Amino acid sequence: MSDTPISNSKTALTDAIHEHFSGDAPIADKVKGFAKARPWTSAAFLGVTAVAVLNSLRGSKH
Repeated sequence: MSDTPISNSKTALTDAIHEHFSGDAPIADKVKGFAKARPWTSAAFLGVTAVAVLNSLRGSKH
């Protein structure tokens, strides 16, 4: 038997995140590598983040 874990549809994203964000490279390089490997996932993360920021700004009225 091999010690290499086998990815399935539930762990493929987790494996990709671990692959691209482990190591000592600068975070910008890690993000660029992840965005090139999984562009649709990166766009979804960016969209969710944008909605969260907009909602937090909308709630803070001075």
